[in-house]
Amino acid sequence: MHSALLRSLRLLGLSVVLVVGAQTARTQEGGDFLQNPQAKKLPTDVILVKGAWRSASDSVTPVPEGGTVADNAYINKYFGLTYALEPGWIQKYSGPPPSDSGYYVLAQIRPADTTKETGQGSILIAAHDLFFALAPAANPLELINHTKDKLQAVYKVERPPTPVSIANHPFVRFDYYSSVAKLHWCVLATQIRCHVVQFVLTSRDTKLIGSLLVDMNKMKLPPEVSPEDGTGDDDPVCIKDYAGGENVIERVDPVLTERRFNAIPVRIIIDKDGKVKHIHFLTAFPEQAKSITDALSQWRFKPYLRNGRPVELETGIMFGHAPRTATLSANDAVNK
Repeated sequence: MHSALLRSLRLLGLSVVLVVGAQTARTQEGGDFLQNPQAKKLPTDVILVKGAWRSASDSVTPVPEGGTVADNAYINKYFGLTYALEPGWIQKYSGPPPSDSGYYVLAQIRPADTTKETGQGSILIAAHDLFFALAPAANPLELINHTKDKLQAVYKVERPPTPVSIANHPFVRFDYYSSVAKLHWCVLATQIRCHVVQFVLTSRDTKLIGSLLVDMNKMKLPPEVSPEDGTGDDDPVCIKDYAGGENVIERVDPVLTERRFNAIPVRIIIDKDGKVKHIHFLTAFPEQAKSITDALSQWRFKPYLRNGRPVELETGIMFGHAPRTATLSANDAVNK
């Protein structure tokens, strides 16, 4: 009887497929659900479970994960970023959805054909949302220092975190190496709209990494400004923890009847009148997104003033059960 029960459990385990997505055979681009013409037929004899996924209240407002690779360039309207690529470098696969701690894999780019001429390497473009990041960091240097402190002993630091300038924009550079994998990593991080945007260059060939570094100077980036000044154009200013205390004039809490214990990180844009203009869920179940959207539409905020005039503002709110923050290193604890 015990063996029969084990066989039944194995069969049940094989038959259960967790589909991470808010709707079956559909995809989201910039938040709205759009029909996917390349959707594959789902297998039969499975149990489908709707999962948490990214979404947004509209498909017009740019979101961090909305970047694309086209015409030999990575373009991200949210970050105001255009990164020209060498011919033959492509994105083969799209990245996963954002994590509940605000980590985005924006793009992974590599040569379509690896030859002696092109070399073997990759470019990972990622972003850490400073509203929700687990690491105790408020800027690129603190985040990269945290990364360095957490490196395992098998890695050797080749260049400690160092401020550099790329495309006339401030970056932090950090290089390390694995003698086991014989791989070099060059991490370049900068801050845009309360995110630390990272370019991770990986290769066994240091000359290839050097060539990629030179090419990065061709990037188009927003002008360097403080988060409170946005990106110097029509983008909203970026203020952490604005959705609390005296800044909230009217508040209606969402009713989360199911799955109340997962983290639900939400970015919102507040208009000049203090109303919620845009809602971006990094990850949420469909019913959670609906309940929170219904509640946030009734929130009213104190307008944010810059130079005595109201401006649009972007901030973050964590609903549900927040993930555990990363522990401080010994150096972090001493510096606190």
